[in-house]
Amino acid sequence: MQDTLHALLLGPAAAAPADAPAIGAPGRPDLTHGGLRALIERTLATLDSLGIGRNDRVAIVLANGPEMAACFVAAACGVATAPLNPAYRADEFEFYLSDLGAKALVVEHDSTSPAIEAAQRLGIRRLDLHAGERAGEFTLVPHDGQLAAQGSAAPAAAGGLAAPGDLSMLLHTSGTTSRPKIVPLSQRNLAASAQHIARTLAFTPADRGLNIMPLFHIHGLMAGVLAPLSAGAYVCCTPGFNALKFFGWMDEAAPTWYTAVPTMHQAIVARAAKNAEVIRRHPLRFVRSSSSSMPPQVIAELEAAFGAPLIESYGMTEAAHQMASNPLPPAPRKPGSVGVAAGPEVAVMDDGGRLLPAGEVGEIVIRGPNVTAGYENNAKANAEAFTNGWFRTGDQGVLDDEGYLRLTGRLKEIINRGGEKISPREVDEILMDHAAVAQVVCFAMPHAKLGEEVAAVVVLREGAAADERELQAFVAARAADFKVPKKILFMDELPKGATGKLQRIGLAARLGLA
Repeated sequence: MQDTLHALLLGPAAAAPADAPAIGAPGRPDLTHGGLRALIERTLATLDSLGIGRNDRVAIVLANGPEMAACFVAAACGVATAPLNPAYRADEFEFYLSDLGAKALVVEHDSTSPAIEAAQRLGIRRLDLHAGERAGEFTLVPHDGQLAAQGSAAPAAAGGLAAPGDLSMLLHTSGTTSRPKIVPLSQRNLAASAQHIARTLAFTPADRGLNIMPLFHIHGLMAGVLAPLSAGAYVCCTPGFNALKFFGWMDEAAPTWYTAVPTMHQAIVARAAKNAEVIRRHPLRFVRSSSSSMPPQVIAELEAAFGAPLIESYGMTEAAHQMASNPLPPAPRKPGSVGVAAGPEVAVMDDGGRLLPAGEVGEIVIRGPNVTAGYENNAKANAEAFTNGWFRTGDQGVLDDEGYLRLTGRLKEIINRGGEKISPREVDEILMDHAAVAQVVCFAMPHAKLGEEVAAVVVLREGAAADERELQAFVAARAADFKVPKKILFMDELPKGATGKLQRIGLAARLGLA
């Protein structure tokens, strides 16, 4: 198994011929694998000349599309990339850029992102991305116009291609506290995960993927882009999910597969009957689903529409995405199950650290080359997360006699809104800043399509007034839209458990919102 991205993509074992297509986009000529390799080398040479090298953190704030995919892949071969959600507000960018210790920020040359102002305040260098003619082709230029050749920087002390233990990507994940945790992922972690996914899905250079996933998300980055490219396959990168454009893109890209979250699949399958001819013209080898559970009814409907198996997978950021997956035919797929171990070892553990036999419910634990070595600068979280070398996922589940894993619940309080993970305490703290709010508790409320939505109970200060719309607007001004509570209940006191503690889990049912 290769243990760096450059070994996968640039080395003698690289799967694709130089003239094979690598990255495409609707309405644009393709970038070949040879072109991608040259782009990786040029990008790392540019970063090195600017004094940005191995383990230096480079935040990337780019719109979904081929340049985001190519920039991530190229930079991740040599530096520590930090893809950030372009929808973040200014305060969020300032927190994430500061927390990461970013050395540079990559944005489109004409970007108006609030990340730019946040980077200026923090003294972080801005690099402008100029797109080329071919999909994914780009050059990076310092916004101040000063290149190292003009004496503005010394070459990176540790430049060039990264080593297996070097950082390749950093992502924040919501914890049960309001402060998100940094998940550092090494070259070895990403290379292992890409190969695990490629092996699970039996990718070959003949495969063509249609990426509709956001590319600041581990699902899109790993399953949508890096895994197929590592196998020499092709990826058509769209501007993001759009159910109305999906079948037009499918007709143009002629994909053999795509991956998405359940809400996207549900929107696609609703339009499948009207696009049966497109599906017939471009038969899919499989469809993949991950990031939240897929209702068995939707699996059956989607398989019938596409005449292809739906492969449901189980992933998380700390595992560089994939942990388990239903296998391709002829191996059995079990609706309601997230499949068998697909890369790391997967087991079920009790509270005392004992591994449980098949049929017993406990916490799902993992270990393997794709699993992070631990959260950054967070000894407490690491002590809680690792037991005897196993990473505790915080999810509850059970293995059957054939090794298929079924999720039975989540031990954590994190709200999973269609794959977007939200810390309820983060939203608590925003609402608590409102002058009229005395107390608040946010929690997960069931949603038919997204799985969960954010809800909140608020106790107002005596004599103060505020309505639901006002508080929603207050949160929206300070956090991404997906974090805004969709339901806010006003009560005289917060609901508490028998011990007087707040209990987020089960609160929706107690309040009649389930």
